[in-house]
Amino acid sequence: MRTINVFGPPLVALALLGGERPPLAAPFSGQVTIAEKRGTAADLDHTVLWLEGKVGTAPPQRVEIRMYDKTFTPDLVVVPVGSTVVFPNQDSFDHNVFSRSDNGPFDLGLYGHNESKSVTVARAGIVRVYCNVHAKMAAFVVAQSTPHAVRADRTGRFEFPDVPPGRYILKAWHERGGETSMDVTLPTSAEVVVALDARHYRFVQHLDKKGQRYDARGRRY
Repeated sequence: MRTINVFGPPLVALALLGGERPPLAAPFSGQVTIAEKRGTAADLDHTVLWLEGKVGTAPPQRVEIRMYDKTFTPDLVVVPVGSTVVFPNQDSFDHNVFSRSDNGPFDLGLYGHNESKSVTVARAGIVRVYCNVHAKMAAFVVAQSTPHAVRADRTGRFEFPDVPPGRYILKAWHERGGETSMDVTLPTSAEVVVALDARHYRFVQHLDKKGQRYDARGRRY
């Protein structure tokens, strides 16, 4: 079961002395759709959405992405900027976690069973995480400076728990569907639909940490 990560500030209601109370923060929800070459996407819950504008910041977190059976679990996490991501190795053989992403490159080196290494994500953006030993292992760390960042559920529904009234830019990202954005003014009673298009997506095997093809060298296991 994948974990849906949601972070946000506590709701604070302020009263104006001698005047009306300001509008309170309220939930904001909508629906994600992803067009595919055939049918509809089966992984709508791998869509990340966030609000940009006058939103403040969120405190860093500490999350785990476990490695077991040559798989990252969960394979997608959403965290505030400054968070620490820990990679415990629960396999009986070595892994080498790395990323060549512009906003957070790192190389944790080889380490074995029951060992853990970690990395702190210092900049906002999509950090693509791989194993230098096993080409099929992949995960994504989506770091955002906004406190309003969520994942859609399996049906594509999303909800931001407590959003103050105002104008925002709603952004959405999916590995195959790419990124899109729209202006929203909250609160709103209108159903917001975020449409992504994966019909032109083409899988390209990532390179190893040295920028070489995996099949250009011998495999250890």
